[in-house]
Amino acid sequence: MVNISSFSKNVYQNLKQEYSKHNSLLFVLVALLCIPLSYAINSMSLVLLTLITIVTFKKENFKFDINLILPVLLYLLMLLSITWTIDFERTTNALSKELPLLLIPICFLLFRPLSTLEKDKIIKWYSYGIVVYSIFYLTKALLRFIISNDSSVFFYHELVTKDVNAIHVSIYIAISFFYFLVKTQKTTVDKLATCILFLMVFLLSSKNIIVVFIGLLGFYHLFYSKISKKMRLKNLILLITLLLFLPFVGKIKERFKEEYETIMTDSSVNDVISKDSGIVYNVSIKQAWTNKTFKPNDYFPGTAFRVYQFRIFIELLQEESIFWTGFGLDASYPKIAEKGVHYNLFLGDETQEGYQTLNFHNQYVQIFAELGIIGFLLLLSMLFLTIRKAIMSKNFIQIAFSVLMMSLFFTESFLWRQRGITFFILMFCVFNSNLKPEKTISI
Repeated sequence: MVNISSFSKNVYQNLKQEYSKHNSLLFVLVALLCIPLSYAINSMSLVLLTLITIVTFKKENFKFDINLILPVLLYLLMLLSITWTIDFERTTNALSKELPLLLIPICFLLFRPLSTLEKDKIIKWYSYGIVVYSIFYLTKALLRFIISNDSSVFFYHELVTKDVNAIHVSIYIAISFFYFLVKTQKTTVDKLATCILFLMVFLLSSKNIIVVFIGLLGFYHLFYSKISKKMRLKNLILLITLLLFLPFVGKIKERFKEEYETIMTDSSVNDVISKDSGIVYNVSIKQAWTNKTFKPNDYFPGTAFRVYQFRIFIELLQEESIFWTGFGLDASYPKIAEKGVHYNLFLGDETQEGYQTLNFHNQYVQIFAELGIIGFLLLLSMLFLTIRKAIMSKNFIQIAFSVLMMSLFFTESFLWRQRGITFFILMFCVFNSNLKPEKTISI
């Protein structure tokens, strides 16, 4: 208890000291840590960041930064899409959700540039904050397990709620894990935090994140770790063993098995869903791409569903004039719904939504379908800028952020969710904004 109390006091003193140096620093951190909370709190944290930036603005602090202009241009394109959208109401409603894409870069342009040390402080305290969230989620799951004796409370959306989203939380946790991993001098608290975050990545059961996460671990030990070659080899063997062992663990086993069957077998029976809903068949990847029609009792596992969504995007690109402009921000849903009816997908019932209500689940496709080639190129430019800067600076945390984002965008329309856009653009600005000259920093 004495150690925890001392640690808490040090946290408070450090934050207080940093806040006195840079008025906006604390509010950037607060905005990041509010992301997993309710949308109202999330929005309020962005309002506070904007207000403090305006109140403390000094003309000499403003510096033009091309890195931060790209997301502003992307938002202006979203705004311009009002003039051609096929669903005016959806587009106008979505503009408020995407507002962080405009406000956050402007805040970073207006307040005093952050130094490398200040950026590191943000990542540091953010990572500790995510550890606190992880402990909360695990404690809540343990209490639920004691009451219900249901082990599923420790996995996927059950662990963090579907609204907060296990896949999104996996990203927050993976970035925080790599902060502790690359830290050269680890305290007992740091080592415990590393173990907790490592466990959480796998409990959240995001197949994409788990595979990329293990790949990044291997890459770090091969090219960035300062440990001996012998220890590197041991760690790589452990990673490979873990990768082979994972598909046989609990809920993770079920999720990997489902994906395996969609690659190897057409129309396999989904044993889990069939128990409650009659016989339900898994759609294979091949069927998702080639079938001329489906049945309402066909179930699309994750990869097969994304293949189907990419298929209908290609069809829409050929059938509609959307190459240059897209359908308009958030305006692709009516067209997705039409395709769902055309292919006779499950269209929902009293308890479940149909497939036609879901977005493309691919950020690259989503932005191309709604904002055309220009929006697509702006997104690619932002990702290229981030990974290029990460490699040049040899900042492994930024490399991890870049790789995780690029891979996640293949399976999720991450930027079309309020929490997703807030997290991405805050981290993008922290990593890519101009630096304050280091000689002005006092340690």
